[in-house]
Amino acid sequence: MNTVMIEVSKTYPILIGAGLLNNCGEIIKDKLGVHAAAVITDDIVDKLYADKVMKSLEDAGLRAVKFVFPHGEESKSIAVYAEILSFLAEHHITRTDMLISLGGGIPGDMGGFAAATFLRGIRFVQIPTTLLSAVDSSVGGKTAVNLPAGKNLVGAFYQPDLVICDYKTLDTLPESIFADGCAEVIKYGVIMDADFFDFLKTHDIKDNIEKVITRCVELKRDVVDQDEKEMGLRAILNFGHTIGHAIEINSHFEISHGSAVAIGMVMAAKGAYATGMTDADLADAIREVIVKNKLPVSCPFTAEALYAVSCSDKKRSGDTIKLIIPEKMGKCVGKRIPVEDMLTFIKAGL
Repeated sequence: MNTVMIEVSKTYPILIGAGLLNNCGEIIKDKLGVHAAAVITDDIVDKLYADKVMKSLEDAGLRAVKFVFPHGEESKSIAVYAEILSFLAEHHITRTDMLISLGGGIPGDMGGFAAATFLRGIRFVQIPTTLLSAVDSSVGGKTAVNLPAGKNLVGAFYQPDLVICDYKTLDTLPESIFADGCAEVIKYGVIMDADFFDFLKTHDIKDNIEKVITRCVELKRDVVDQDEKEMGLRAILNFGHTIGHAIEINSHFEISHGSAVAIGMVMAAKGAYATGMTDADLADAIREVIVKNKLPVSCPFTAEALYAVSCSDKKRSGDTIKLIIPEKMGKCVGKRIPVEDMLTFIKAGL
């Protein structure tokens, strides 16, 4: 088992290993000393892992209750968030208790935002079960729900007290869901670690899963430790995401987050080079590793459709929007451009 420590407003460990679900109750009780836990998950993860987690909690002497919502982006809403809050109140969860998010990014975001706001904040544990949540969304304290106008427009920065990453849960992922996580893995190489990107060109992610997850978590830790609330450096983690979010929304979320980000990274690299914002021509190198990991690289929407959505992106500030641009492999920077120039950038990316 590997342990990566996050040291921000709250210091907490990320435990990475095989089989950790079997004794997650003892781990939680030992580290947090709580008496009750509310498990928040979706209906797919519920069938796979909730019984094991609930049994481990109960075997450790904890009172455990469970809230299950339908899987999918449509559940990442104010309405489901309100249902979770009501569930916590009805089951008498107190400030001395805790909430556990079990699953991928959506249970993580929903549970995290509920934990941040219920009783003005209760203790919170992330148990990611997808590659995407293991390497990215479970680390760093971003929580949010969607609005019809865009993704993640309502949320809070709220750090967990503990992250338990049992990578054996990735064995049950469909190939497409595992590939979603590969997009975020590739992103870390592009933005922060050229040697890691080179490793991904010649090695299989699944065959090196503990090493890959650990390295991605270390890289995100290095960013979050310096910029917990995305006032500067942390924005580089959004590489490919502005266009990616626009692709997701235009597809009515039929295109997954990882697939959309994969396309968005290629378009951002291509658009930045074509418009002279960078001297680095990285689109082909990024495209090659993305295709190797069975992710799409072509966008089915027009520049105008993507532009209309990107104008509502949370990275917009007044009449400008912040783009993450690769200066070279392993180094990205943020650049603000006028919102009206975004259309030209997207067209160049296409």
